[in-house]
Amino acid sequence: MADTPKTIGALLAGGLARRMGGGDKPLVRIGGVTILDRVIGILRPQCEELILNANGDPERFAQTGLPVVADSIPDFAGPLAGVLAALDWAAGHRPDAEWVVTAAADTPFLPDDFVARLHEARIRAGVPLAQAETNGRTHPVNALWNVGLREDLRSSLEGGQRKIDAWTARHGIASAVWPGAPLDPFFNVNTPEDAAEAERLLG
Repeated sequence: MADTPKTIGALLAGGLARRMGGGDKPLVRIGGVTILDRVIGILRPQCEELILNANGDPERFAQTGLPVVADSIPDFAGPLAGVLAALDWAAGHRPDAEWVVTAAADTPFLPDDFVARLHEARIRAGVPLAQAETNGRTHPVNALWNVGLREDLRSSLEGGQRKIDAWTARHGIASAVWPGAPLDPFFNVNTPEDAAEAERLLG
């Protein structure tokens, strides 16, 4: 972490979990431990501070001890609303940090070089954003964001922009590539079948 700029980590848990039948996907247990606790354990050493983006009653995440930040854009506007909430929190609470990294809170195998590799990719490309990629597929929620772009993002969201790729393309985004085998580090748990597969992979 000493070699990377100060970066706030934000775990995105604002989804509706329809494919899991509702509830909070990050609180599903894999190997006896919640996915959220696994992600926190991996990301905490890579960041200055961690927050959790989630809507609804924040008390359900109280055991994490993390600040819970809700979307400021109403009606579940999607992952970009969670990104904006994280950027706003960083600007207000940690003005010494110019960067926020976001990770889906349902990705139990997040890599331990996640933040460093994203910074390397955006520096190499000379752009203000970076995202993860495996097997030729980008993971735009697992990404690095410059806090200075938050007002542009707010304007875009208020104008109805919901597609991450459309917004990031305007500013320039690099991809940090990880091998997708034998385990894709950005495998996420969306369904009960995914949870069973994560148990298998953990074993």
